[in-house]
Amino acid sequence: MFKKSKGFTLIELLIVVAIIGILAALLIPNAMSALQKAKQKGTMKDIMTITTACMDYVTDNGVAPTAASAQSGNYTRSSTFYRAICPFYVKSLPVTDQWGNDFYVYSGTNVTGQYGIAFGTGQSAGTDDFAVASNGRNDTPDSAYEYDVSNPMKGFYTVSSMLFFNYDMVTWNGSWIVGPITRSGSTGT
Repeated sequence: MFKKSKGFTLIELLIVVAIIGILAALLIPNAMSALQKAKQKGTMKDIMTITTACMDYVTDNGVAPTAASAQSGNYTRSSTFYRAICPFYVKSLPVTDQWGNDFYVYSGTNVTGQYGIAFGTGQSAGTDDFAVASNGRNDTPDSAYEYDVSNPMKGFYTVSSMLFFNYDMVTWNGSWIVGPITRSGSTGT
């Protein structure tokens, strides 16, 4: 006599495939968001590494290190800025953010006009000022969140969608002036 072979029916297979599809649809966006958040936090850590090295340089020299270019602000491993900082203030200075885009450093009077920053005039105004920034995932500067002296919290934003990973992150003289803020904080917008 013939034995009936056991296996899965078509309905059972369709149910399993549907369950896997539903789980994937729920988990993939969360995984992508977590990956972008990790890159954002890593970039913020790298910005603080550059900022700390610049603060140490200012402490020793009384002026900010000369940025690579007044217009572009980015630097390379062979630029004057990089050589002024490495290896004395930090062994290796990050050149690109976690998305592979350039970091931007402005120093001295070149800080004015960048990311909403403006300061007074005078003989020594701005000589020890510096700003360190990443333009985010899309490497495009945006003006949605800029520093505003009358409302310092205006530069901060709550990450509520993937779009917010495109926004700038900026420190000025060692303090965050543009960047993500925790949900429990309040933004200036």
